[in-house]
Amino acid sequence: MTNATASSSDAELFDTRFSMGAAALAAISFLLAIVVGWTGYQGSELVVVGMDLDVVSGLAGFMLLFLVSVTSLVAAVYMEPGFDH
Repeated sequence: MTNATASSSDAELFDTRFSMGAAALAAISFLLAIVVGWTGYQGSELVVVGMDLDVVSGLAGFMLLFLVSVTSLVAAVYMEPGFDH
């Protein structure tokens, strides 16, 4: 076993504050992506914003929020702990 693999950390998803925050952001943005996508599919308006969505704008919002969700989930899983460890 090399020195790099012997000293690598086994950080789980909820071990550091950064991982917990990134996982929470992933969950919230995924739920918002579903809401925006469904609202666009139904052709209705967002409750808080009051903006009418059609299928195209709902799909665009869904893809943007889903990208944020996947990116923050990957960061939560694979980000190494910082200088505090």
